[in-house]
Amino acid sequence: MIIDTHSHLNFKAYDADREEVVKRCQQAGLLCIDVGTKYETSKRAVELAEKNEGIFAAIGMHPIHIKTDLLKLRMDEEEGAFEPLGEEFNYENYKKLALPKPGGRRRVVAIGEIGLDYYYKPKSKTKTEQFKQKQKKVFIQQLELAEELNLPVIIHCRMAHQDVLEILANKKVIGTIHCFTGNWAEAQKYMELGFYLGINGIIDKLDLKEVIEKTPLDKILVETDCPYLTPLAAVALAEAGRNEPIFVKHVIQKIADLKGMTFQEVADKTTDNAKKLFRI
Repeated sequence: MIIDTHSHLNFKAYDADREEVVKRCQQAGLLCIDVGTKYETSKRAVELAEKNEGIFAAIGMHPIHIKTDLLKLRMDEEEGAFEPLGEEFNYENYKKLALPKPGGRRRVVAIGEIGLDYYYKPKSKTKTEQFKQKQKKVFIQQLELAEELNLPVIIHCRMAHQDVLEILANKKVIGTIHCFTGNWAEAQKYMELGFYLGINGIIDKLDLKEVIEKTPLDKILVETDCPYLTPLAAVALAEAGRNEPIFVKHVIQKIADLKGMTFQEVADKTTDNAKKLFRI
């Protein structure tokens, strides 16, 4: 068994063949955590998990979807339509979505994808600070939801490691740093807080050799972030370059190569890690 701890099968990119993609996962004995990025995609993730064995859901609001008039949001056709000015975070709506239906199975296993993203920001210092404070406020609200529901978190962090670390240091949550792109010093700090590092096809684009080599295997999770970040070894097999959960095996092999381990050693341990964190 392998667990893709971060997929987006709820995105528009899979509208034409979602059932076939899910079936390929099931045939391969692959479990997936389908991750929401706003209320719409979070709701879809829950629905997908309710209908399919081997699919679990994470719900949350990605920082790029936070309502603001300080910055024009960038549309992503793969994800689906959304309001150009974003959404207000509604704590109660997300809480309700996280709770299982009466008599139903627990399908929401994490709060995510949440965090901070400073890649695109306003030009002025004053607006940039307001922009960051709004992201921090919503991030903290979602961490509080995770605390209340006793769920782990899936953290998105881009150009904001210092602020994310400061916030997490004051919260009683554990989880994973999705698509980790930081350095070894930052990796150590996250692990000291009890977090795992999520590794995906980004290892074919960035130099994460030191991080992979030094990080204990029991602190690594594997993921795809599909439909994005297709591993180089899978590009020729991908439908129009689109990533999908079964390609997580190429991430596992790359980690194994860097750590001087076998594929099965990495697959087994990262699966155990995911089971432990997400309680599946």
